[in-house]
Amino acid sequence: MIIWFTGLSGVGKTTLSAGLKKKLGETDFSVFQVDGDIVRKEQNIKNTFSKEEILENNYNIISYCESIKKDYDFIIVSVISPFQETRAKAREMFKKDYLEIFLSCPLKELLKRDPKKLYARMLAGEIKNLIGFSEQNPYEVPKNPDIMINTEKDNIEKSLEKIINVIKNNNYDK
Repeated sequence: MIIWFTGLSGVGKTTLSAGLKKKLGETDFSVFQVDGDIVRKEQNIKNTFSKEEILENNYNIISYCESIKKDYDFIIVSVISPFQETRAKAREMFKKDYLEIFLSCPLKELLKRDPKKLYARMLAGEIKNLIGFSEQNPYEVPKNPDIMINTEKDNIEKSLEKIINVIKNNNYDK
């Protein structure tokens, strides 16, 4: 199963995906984690935030997941993936083995968290096309995610419980 976390920078994708990996790893499930930041570092992709690079990066992640999915029970992906077309492609490719989790949080909280200082750099004029804050790179909110979590309201444990319950209710079994 591909568990795809999507949401703006600082919303909690990496935190929740790491927590989910730990919880699933405590069982007999084999779990692999794909994080958008790590993929960019490994592929030496600079944060230019061009739509073309974002799409290419997301399609590469989908292809990578396809190539390794037989080796794992769960592949957890945490990547902004702002464009509906890439998320739709992942859903089309993985079908019933795709679980899309949309994380949201009010802007005031994202500005406070700002773990990569992207919002501070945007406000200072250093970043012109930050995903979700420019016409070139809007964040297209998922129309029908499988799970929606507001990370300001739901703490990590409550969020993980919600995700685990959906996995169990979908009767995922080896």
